[in-house]
Amino acid sequence: MGRDKATSQIEEFARATSSGGTMTGSNGRPLESLTESQTAGPGGPITLQDYTLIDHLAHFDRERIPERVVHAKGAGAFGYFEVTTPELKGLCKGKMFSHVGKRTPVAVRFSTVGGESGSADTARDPRGFAVKFYSEEGNWDLVGNNTPIFFIRDPILFPSFIHTQKRNPRTHLKDPDMFWDFISLRPETTHQVSFLFSDRGTPDGYRHMNGYGSHTFKNVNAQGNAVWVKYHFKTDQGIRNLPAGEADVMQATNPDHAIQDLYNAIADGTPPSWTVYVQVMGLEEAARCSFNPFDVTKVWPHADYPLREVGRMVLNRNPTNYFAEVEQMAYAPSNMIPGIEPSPDKMLQGRLFSYNDTHRHRLGANYQQIPVNRPFNAKVQPYQRDGPMRVDGNMTDAPNYFPNSFSGPAAADPSHAGWHAERATGDVARYPTGDDDNFTQAGEFFRRTLDEGGRQRLTDNIAGALSGAQEFIQKRAIANFAAADADYGRLISEKIKALARAGGSAASRVAPQPLNPPRTVPKPYAAVHAKGRGASSL
Repeated sequence: MGRDKATSQIEEFARATSSGGTMTGSNGRPLESLTESQTAGPGGPITLQDYTLIDHLAHFDRERIPERVVHAKGAGAFGYFEVTTPELKGLCKGKMFSHVGKRTPVAVRFSTVGGESGSADTARDPRGFAVKFYSEEGNWDLVGNNTPIFFIRDPILFPSFIHTQKRNPRTHLKDPDMFWDFISLRPETTHQVSFLFSDRGTPDGYRHMNGYGSHTFKNVNAQGNAVWVKYHFKTDQGIRNLPAGEADVMQATNPDHAIQDLYNAIADGTPPSWTVYVQVMGLEEAARCSFNPFDVTKVWPHADYPLREVGRMVLNRNPTNYFAEVEQMAYAPSNMIPGIEPSPDKMLQGRLFSYNDTHRHRLGANYQQIPVNRPFNAKVQPYQRDGPMRVDGNMTDAPNYFPNSFSGPAAADPSHAGWHAERATGDVARYPTGDDDNFTQAGEFFRRTLDEGGRQRLTDNIAGALSGAQEFIQKRAIANFAAADADYGRLISEKIKALARAGGSAASRVAPQPLNPPRTVPKPYAAVHAKGRGASSL
């Protein structure tokens, strides 16, 4: 009585199972016992010939695979994407968008980002929002977050950024100096940090948050025409967030709140859903844009690039085994289908390499043969062979080289599978990305997207976190927030001082910030100089 579906799972299994059958070893041999080792006499030493024991222990020693470096803790579910409008058919030649009503199976993994596998679901942290579409033309992985933006715009900074989210290598503790030092030294983080410390930094479970592809992608239609797009998943359950105090209580009382909430919703027959939209920008339009449309620290204003509905995603099945279907899930932005291609977004370009690379390290070279990752809706015929844990027949006796004269898989029709041509120009060099209007959209988010209550909670949250950092780091961070909006910086400064007076820390010596700090002049993406547009509703 009073037990939810997740809590009662093992009891429900017993009710639905008349007999568990006979237990066996890994080779299928029936086992007479898993409670007594084979020994020489009742008190004697264990025998090396006890293969049941050796097999059991040897597998146990190896049953944990490396934890994900980021997004270590998460929840997964399965369902479908259904086309609801003909919008994408005109923009993308992918067969999964061919007609209204068409459904494509999906696997989705939600996650926190910075914490370890045992961390709390309610931490103030971005949430991963990764969708695997099992298309008949191969798997398409849209690997995003619950935010439409990110902290940095150059992937070479990513390892350093993630190190600041982890533990101090000496103390093995979370370190506010590490986090805020990096954040304050890279002003492009101001927009995402504003989002992170707002109400949406602690979603009330995974069902009540939006998802975003975040990056800009290229869509190519059947006529070979291309546009730039951004993908948005708007929750049909409505946005719901946890107040900071409630999130702290939940962290202590139910650190697995989001996983449990998602599992129970599906098990109770109320599958969560998201309406899927795209924003569209023409290629020529991008060249004239007043901001860099491939900068993942910026949004495309909805007033200029309105959302267009394309479909609906429904999650109606829980995983049958967490390790098999969630821990072994592997998403990679480089997994695309005809009609979907990358953009010059530098962060996306870096992810095209790093995700597959980490999967090969964590799961092995043949990770895409694991059932949850297998492109089961497409006929897979690669010229890749061998490697550990090859389980798909290894292409049997087909030729293992290309080109060949002996009926090996042939090249696809380039008019459909080929990529859209793109002209690249410029000198090969290292170009700085730190000073590209880091503050305009963050200021608009503070002034226009948030109401007065939201602004107060945002500055409360930042002040509480920033107060643990050293004074010189506080000053530098406050200057960045003030550059976005003078009141933004002033409120944080005042609240840090109030916390210092209450606690007697060195933070009380933070100097007041100028009321009208200098702004970075927005840089046009092309030759046009114009003020960067602000964020509209996210």
